Order: sequence, then C-alpha cells, then structure tokens
Amino acid sequence: MTKEIRLPDDIISSKIYLIRDQKVMLDKDLSELYAGKKNNLSVRFVGT
Repeated sequence: MTKEIRLPDDIISSKIYLIRDQKVMLDKDLSELYAGKKNNLSVRFVGT
C-alpha cells in the first residue's frame, strides 16, 4: 500500500518551467518531489 503525501500547489507550480511553449520539470525537482535519486528517473526527451 502506498502512502499518499499532499503538497501545496505553489510548491509544485514553482518547479514547473515553460520552455519552448512546453511545461517541463527538471529531473532534480522531480526527484525531490518523489524523494528519490536523480539517476533513478529513466524518462528522457528527444527534441526534433
């Protein structure tokens, strides 16, 4: 069973950046939110 943690909207919103009309989050910010390590995130984006 997963424990649910609630974060205030302003904390999450402050970690979202607008780059080339896309909303993105940096891997270090995501790892802070999920309390993990940055190299555990395996999502990668390829630009065109």
